[in-house]
Amino acid sequence: LTGWQVPITNEEREVLDKFNETNTVKRRDMSDREVMLADSLVRKDVLKRQRNEGQVVFTKNIRPQ
Repeated sequence: LTGWQVPITNEEREVLDKFNETNTVKRRDMSDREVMLADSLVRKDVLKRQRNEGQVVFTKNIRPQ
């Protein structure tokens, strides 16, 4: 298998598009709605939530193929 396809909503896609320019987005730079959608993408294993230098950041969950 080359990878899993996970269904995402249009709103989740808009949040995920923020990661096209950079691999990491800080929680403080997101609206409350975007954070909720990012949390949904964490549960779907599309994003990772991490603490970096005392700040919560979201990163793409990229796996080697």
